[in-house]
Order: sequence, then structure tokens, then C-alpha cells
Amino acid sequence: MDKTPDECYAGDMSHTEAVVLIVGVPREIKDNEYRVAIVPAGVTALVDRGHKVVMEQGAGAGSGVSDEDYARAGAEIVCDPNEIWSRAGLILKIKEPLPSEYDLMRYGQTVFTYLHLASDRILTEAVLKSGIIAIGYETVQLPDGSLPCLSPMSEVAGAMSAHIGAYYLSSVHGGRGVLMGAIPGVEPARVVVLGGGTVGTDAAMKAAGLGAQVTVFEVSASRMRYLAHVLPKNCTVLYSNRLYIEEALTCADLVIGAVLIPGAKTPKLITRDMLRFMKKGAVIIDVAVDQGGCIETIHPTTHSNPIYFVDGILHYGVSNMPSAFPRTSTFALTNATLPYAVKIADLGVEKAMHKDQSLKSGLNAYLGKVTHRGVADAFDLEYHDPDQALVGVA
Repeated sequence: MDKTPDECYAGDMSHTEAVVLIVGVPREIKDNEYRVAIVPAGVTALVDRGHKVVMEQGAGAGSGVSDEDYARAGAEIVCDPNEIWSRAGLILKIKEPLPSEYDLMRYGQTVFTYLHLASDRILTEAVLKSGIIAIGYETVQLPDGSLPCLSPMSEVAGAMSAHIGAYYLSSVHGGRGVLMGAIPGVEPARVVVLGGGTVGTDAAMKAAGLGAQVTVFEVSASRMRYLAHVLPKNCTVLYSNRLYIEEALTCADLVIGAVLIPGAKTPKLITRDMLRFMKKGAVIIDVAVDQGGCIETIHPTTHSNPIYFVDGILHYGVSNMPSAFPRTSTFALTNATLPYAVKIADLGVEKAMHKDQSLKSGLNAYLGKVTHRGVADAFDLEYHDPDQALVGVA
């Protein structure tokens, strides 16, 4: 007999009538995804509050955390991911569920992970069909507009993008053969950064630190003023429009896409036709590829097969870039996500969202209904206001 939504998220009841939530952490199965959604300190925090944590064997190995470390912290280690999905009321993950996991999602179960639904209709349909409560790390938003569960990975990806670009600019890796930093008598590489948020700022900082000449495009006047104060002298900040971008592309060696609209599909700032302005062997890296990317010719790639060429331009579209540095990324991310996981476990997901508006802003789908405007708009689906969807359930 199917459980009710309340039973699904509440987990088992102890003999003392206290609600015990079973928190499940499966091993990530995306290509070369080595991060894990919880560290031993997080397990201890949940167990000490009376909850149960069930982890898949080897889930933390890629981040340098052993099963023994998790067991000492109080986790139960199991071999079968199906058991985790079937028992847990709250699933903690890093990346979106993959097709082999779609049938494991249960009605009323809470899945807390990076979702990026607006760029993936098939995943969105699977989430709605399953009836899970889907909360996306990337759409949890504080009153000041900041994204606490996205920012740590944005910092990692932004820093990585400059170094990856420098790597692929070498001729032996398919690039133009341009060194990022200046050599006396020779111009440095020219880097274009689209977007001046967390990713763009870190990318510009790192590229400038390597000696490149950097141009950052941004639309917010206040953000442009901020960037003008914090970026080094070899960075220029310009208002983002098509004409200025086209002019910058004519001399760009590296273009880094760093545009984000929380929960929504990313607008295209560079079309395929605009590639004709670029030099052969120039490099494009789109950090926002998991939200569709801001470059028309980008599509998701993997760490195993990271690049491809379009019209002589090298494209890098790895959608889980921070996984290349999994230990740093895991600990940085879980510092941000654990407080929300604890709140969900202690209060139940509905009450937690009623008490925490930032967590509610992360709600993408609720029991078969789309509850994020960006996802609804991306696929012309009916939008349900989260406050209305949650009426009477907490």
C-alpha cells in the first residue's frame, strides 16, 4: 500500500513517538562525478538530532571520505541504491537524477540537489510524474538575491574556467597557441567574460592574475560599479549588448560564459552566426551549460569527453566542472546545504519551507505541480505559486 505524502517524508516513527526522518545519500552516477552530498560531520549533526542517515557504499570515496568515516559518524552503509531510494524520506544528492534513477523517485519523497530543470524537459516530466518534492540547490535564494547553495560551486567553477581556458589555448590541445600571460614584447591573451556575478568575477580575477587582458560584460549598473572597484587594472567592465560583444569577439582568445537567471533557462548572448567574428582556435567555456548556456553552440559534455569544435572554435561544456576538485567542492557545498537539510529533517519539508522563505524559493516541483516560474516558462507548463501549493499542509 502506498504511503501518504506525510508518511513518505516523515520516515519511521520511534517508540517514543518522535519523528525520525531517514535521510538517504546515494552514490553519484553522473560521468566523473566524485562529489558527495554529505560529510561525516553532517551525518553526526543529523544523527545527534534523532534522525537516521543511510548511505550507499563508496559514496564518499571520490572525495576522500571512506565508508568507515561515515560509519563512525553514525551512518548506516548499504550496497544497493534502490534500498536508499525506497527507505529515505529525504534524498540528498549533488547532481540531478539521471534516467536510471527516475523510477526510483517516490511520491511525496523530498529530493534536495542541483536540478537545473529549466534546461531539461525530460527530467522535468519525470519529476512531475513521480510526484516528488523537488528542491534545487541552485534556486534557494536569500532576501538579498544571493544564492547560498550555488555560490560555493560558482566560485570553484569560475576559478577553474580561467585555468581550463589557459590549458586549451595551447596548440597541443587544439587552441590558438596563445599564452595567457604577457611575455615582454608580445600581447597577452584576451579574455571575454559574459556576466559579472560570482562565476564571472572569479573567472576574471583568475584570468587577470594569469596576466590576460580581460573584458567583463554586465547589465547591472550597481554590479558594474562594484566590479570596477574590485577587479585589477587589466580588467575592463562594459555594459552588455550585442554590438559590444561582437566587437570583443574579434580579438578574443577565450570566452567564458557566466550568465545565470536563477531557475530559468539562460539567454543566448552569442549565436552561431557570431562565431564568424572569432579567430580559429579560440576557446569557449560556458559555465552555465547546465542551465542551457548563454552560447547557442554549447551543449553539455563530460570530463571524459570535454571538448568539441564548431566552425573552428573549441567548445568546453562540462556540466559538473567542480567535480574535478571533489574534496574541496564537497566540503564547500555541504557547508551551505547542511543547515537546510537539518531544518527539513527537524521540521518536515512543508513546515521548514513555511518558516524559511529562502528554502521555499528553492521549491521547483511539489507533488506533480511546477512551483518555479522559470521552469514553467521554459516549457509552457502551468505554474503553481508555492504558497498556494502548500496551503493547509503544514
